Amino acid sequence: MLLNPRPSEALPAAHDRVYRGLRARVMHGQIAPGQALTLRGIGKEFGVSMTPAREALRRLVAEGALSMTSSGRVTTPELSNERIEELAAIRALLEVELASRAMPRAHMALIDRLQTINASVGEAAQRQDAVAYIRANLEFHRTLYLRAQAPAMLAMAETVWLQMGPTMRRLYAKLKRSEPPHFHRLIVAALKAGDEPGLRLAVRSDVTQGLKMLAS
Repeated sequence: MLLNPRPSEALPAAHDRVYRGLRARVMHGQIAPGQALTLRGIGKEFGVSMTPAREALRRLVAEGALSMTSSGRVTTPELSNERIEELAAIRALLEVELASRAMPRAHMALIDRLQTINASVGEAAQRQDAVAYIRANLEFHRTLYLRAQAPAMLAMAETVWLQMGPTMRRLYAKLKRSEPPHFHRLIVAALKAGDEPGLRLAVRSDVTQGLKMLAS
């Protein structure tokens, strides 16, 4: 048994830790659109060498969470209006389907959990805490979609969330919310009533209305 793993054995764990940490920050809007990331800065922040930092960045670039220029400069993407509209359309397709598949498994414990999370969204809005708001908002959606038991579809939805994280921070600043999204309450009400058309409409409206405002 090796008490001290060799560098080659420790690398995957270090790379994964950096990747997950950066991924969460991008998805939750902790990094602004167009902000540059450096290997030196990441290595210092996470206490790792350049190699795991580089591998984490490459993985995030491949997922569309970060952009890399021909010179190797890495930044969070600044999305065009066309790109925002495209991602909003993808969210509408994927998330409406996920919600519809989740509805037959939406027991009261799930509905209670969604209401608790939505209260957290409201608390973050009142504090004007953009990162906490985005994190709780995504938790609301993920909690519902997990009941769909469609992991590949959920992974695709999370990739879209990842690409939009910095832009969502900008959207939050524009909307200046002080309470949870109105459509969250409609989603919960539709689940309670077993109203699938109402659920599909509420989810579609929730994931597209704000983004359309940002692109306008």
